[in-house]
Amino acid sequence: MKNKAAVLFSGGKDSCYAAYLAKKKYELTCLISIFSENKESYMFHTPSIKNTKQQAKSMNLPRIIQKTKGEKEKELKDLEKAIKKVKEEYHIQTIVTGAIDSKYQSSRIEKLCKKLNLKCYNPLWHKDEIKYLKELIKNKFKIIITGVFAYPLDKTWLGKKIDTEFIKEVENLKEKYKIHPAGEGGEFETFVLNCPLFRKELKIKNKKIYGKNYSWRMEIKVG
Repeated sequence: MKNKAAVLFSGGKDSCYAAYLAKKKYELTCLISIFSENKESYMFHTPSIKNTKQQAKSMNLPRIIQKTKGEKEKELKDLEKAIKKVKEEYHIQTIVTGAIDSKYQSSRIEKLCKKLNLKCYNPLWHKDEIKYLKELIKNKFKIIITGVFAYPLDKTWLGKKIDTEFIKEVENLKEKYKIHPAGEGGEFETFVLNCPLFRKELKIKNKKIYGKNYSWRMEIKVG
């Protein structure tokens, strides 16, 4: 019998791929999505978070929502509240995260898991970023860019798919501007429209683009 796990889930490539890898080891019981009022949240990604509802439906998994004002450190109390609830309701033993290089995120989640007597599984931790992007393509993940927050990424990047052409571009940007190719430094945000965990591909129904200079967001509605 597999160990039960819940996934910290934002709808982006990292949490989706972490769930995909975790499913090979654990029984996935639910997704935990944190809705932060702070768009610059230190812990939680915000673009398109509401669309996790459609992703969860396509994955046939319940989604637990926890709201937070997104204040530094205080938002961890809200995360703790969500994890406690899930532990009691779904009898999980493990929390899955999509952390790659962020010590800020991983150390705090691991500390929280330890406090709640849970294991923390970070399948992407210190993965080579280019190798990781290639794995996403190989495993048929359909991913688009929904936010950019670093020079020279501009409005034209919104809606781009992560494909072989994208990998070439971010490799060049890494050389020139030290941009993390997987966006781990907050350079860009993503949303997964399809992957092997989904029963069907999600389609963009409408979108709203806003921002300026090298900080842009694309709020989408999917179905």
